[in-house]
Order: sequence, then C-alpha cells, then structure tokens
Amino acid sequence: MCLIAVAWQAHPSFSLVVAANRDEWRDRPTESARWWTEHPQLLAGRDLQAGGTWMGITKGGRFAAVTNFRDPSDRRSTARSRGELVTDYLLGDAPPEIFLARLTPRVALYSGFNLLAGDRENLFYLGSRDPHVMPVAPGVHGLSNHMLNEPWPKVLRARAAMGGALDDDNPAPRLFAMLSDATLAPDDQLPDTGVGLELERRLSAPLIVGPGYGTRTSTVLTVARDGHMTFDERTLTPEGAPSETQMFVF
Repeated sequence: MCLIAVAWQAHPSFSLVVAANRDEWRDRPTESARWWTEHPQLLAGRDLQAGGTWMGITKGGRFAAVTNFRDPSDRRSTARSRGELVTDYLLGDAPPEIFLARLTPRVALYSGFNLLAGDRENLFYLGSRDPHVMPVAPGVHGLSNHMLNEPWPKVLRARAAMGGALDDDNPAPRLFAMLSDATLAPDDQLPDTGVGLELERRLSAPLIVGPGYGTRTSTVLTVARDGHMTFDERTLTPEGAPSETQMFVF
C-alpha cells in the first residue's frame, strides 16, 4: 500500500476501519483479493511476482498492511520482498507485538518499510527507519511512504476524511471518495524525498493516475465489534475508474 487511513477503536460500531490505496507499477503481475486456496482463512490480494501481499485479514481477525518507505537511494536487488512480512504475520499465530519484536533485528534484510499488524484486541506499528514497536493509540491515523502520521498532504487529507466518515453508520462512501481524489497538493506543501519535484507532485494525490505507475486498487475494510468484517475492493484502470469491484462479508 502507499496510502492507509486507519481508525482504531474510534467508531461506535467498528473496532477497526481501514481505507487504503495500493500504488504499484502497472505491469507487475497481481491477483485481486480472494480467499487463498492453500490458506483458506486468509483474504488478500497477491503479488504474483514475489508471492506476498500488501494488505490482508484472516477469518480470526488478524490484520496487516505494509507501505514502502520512499528513499530512491535504498534500492537493493538483494532485499527480501516486503510483502512476505504481511503474509508471515497473517499466517502465523504470534501476537502482533511479539511478531514485530522478533522482526526488529531483521529489518535491514528489507528495503525501507512501514508495517501495521493487529488482531481483535491490539494494533501495532513498526517502521524500519526507527525500528521500535509502537502500539497504535485509539483514534485516527494516516500512513504513506514515510513514518506513521507524517504530515504529508495526502496523509492529512486521508485522516480528515476518515474522521468525517466516522460520523456515518457506513463510512465506506466517504472513504472511497477520498481514495478517488486525484487532486495534486500545492508545491509549497510537498515533501522532498529525493525523487524530484515533478514526481513529488504526481505522488502527492491520494489517487495516482496515468500510465506506468499508479493506484491499482482501493480498499475499505471494516471490522465490527461483534466480529463481522467487510472487505470492499475496487480494481482501477490507469485513469482511476473501477474495472472490477468485489465485496467480502464474513
């Protein structure tokens, strides 16, 4: 994922609400969200190149999602796939805090990442640039390609949209509207991550359109306090229009 808004223990009906956009090279082979045949408790998309996933949830309520840490100097062909971090957690049984603590000494095996991992009771964050396991406090949080709650323009917009959506019994429409927003941020609000001004502009919108690289899926996940979950996903064209929609309720 490259943009995640999270409401943790902040809605009267839902313990967890997630709105996320996955940005990726458009020619990278991908399988849309589904129950994995060999792991029928796992619902997630799949990166067919490396075999992992960017976000998923299990029938038991284990949740994880990963974003890259944007640093053009940190490109290593020997680095392990960050998608395996998500699948390793989801397919394991260690509590999220223990899983992340065990991962901390090994973060250098991967290019920069941010990882959220949780279950029905807890949610934790680990960023590889400051590898300390941090509990996610109840409230609204945003994550892109820097640290948790870094005030990038699209992170601020995502958090604001999530905060507004929590007023609704069904937060999904407002959240999909935010995930579909292709408005670029003003130049004076852009971060400097070393990719150049033109690319910083293009990457500043919640929805990244155009050929080559961009937003490929938008997902809204809700976990109700009674355990019912809804995983709503839209696969997008390079222009940002939905080409496939699917909803899983379980």
